[in-house]
Amino acid sequence: MSSLLQYFVNGLVFSSIIVLGSVGLSIVYSIADFANFAHGDTLTIGAYGALVALPTLSGIGGELLGLPLGFYGALLVGMALAAAVAVATELVIYRPLDTDAIGMLITSIGVAFVYRAVLQAGFGADFRSYGIERSGPIPGIESALGVTITERSVVMVVCALVLVVGLHALLQYTTLGRKMRAMSDNPELARVSGIRTDRVLLATWVVGAALAGAGGVFLGLSSSIDPRTGFDLLLVIFAAVILGGIGSVYGAMAGGFAIGMVHEFTPGLTEVGIPIGTDYATAVAFVIMVIILLVRPSGIAGREPT
Repeated sequence: MSSLLQYFVNGLVFSSIIVLGSVGLSIVYSIADFANFAHGDTLTIGAYGALVALPTLSGIGGELLGLPLGFYGALLVGMALAAAVAVATELVIYRPLDTDAIGMLITSIGVAFVYRAVLQAGFGADFRSYGIERSGPIPGIESALGVTITERSVVMVVCALVLVVGLHALLQYTTLGRKMRAMSDNPELARVSGIRTDRVLLATWVVGAALAGAGGVFLGLSSSIDPRTGFDLLLVIFAAVILGGIGSVYGAMAGGFAIGMVHEFTPGLTEVGIPIGTDYATAVAFVIMVIILLVRPSGIAGREPT
């Protein structure tokens, strides 16, 4: 039982990263109408933004949930940097292009290479860490339940939950959210209805990239980062979006949670006699995705064809 609980906890932590990445990708896809293959590198930009900001913010005294207050400032910097780079890319590269979704997709692949090259030129190809001292397990939980839960794991899950709830509130209860949903349903009708679709699209890039940047910062908090960090996670994020239903933000949340859980539960298969270890976790997650799509081709929350 304790091992199952540990896998569940690990799944929550990994899912926090995947959910933020998949929601950001899904919301951009639903409004910009193309698969942004530079999204994984947007996570990396957020991670490196926090890495650069941490030394400056480390002088801020105090802690919150076992992490220095400077980390939370660095988290905001990483989110802001990812959003700024995404908006600049939209204005300078994507918007001037007169091409279809396939052309935009191919362009985004080139943009991803540019992002990665700039990061590698500036920081090198070596792995880097945030240098935040790792805390031990929360006292009492390990002895009572046999499960290791660290304070930074709690921070990642809680922050991801706050961001997801904030996105829900934005989409459901604000004027911008209603405009975003209108553009997602019918861009042309939204335009003739008087919605400034160009401004809404920019806001969409800000929201989607900021969420991705947060996911990248949490990647940096949980492990070391290099210029390929986000790219290596991109296929898993796409799997979560496809599983949830392409273009469905809430489906992306469900898909990210499911993929993250399957990924972290895979090593436990060895305990029941199935010789599949950690190296095959991503492959198992994709197999589960395919099985679910065979039963429900539109994904968990996707619209069934009429």
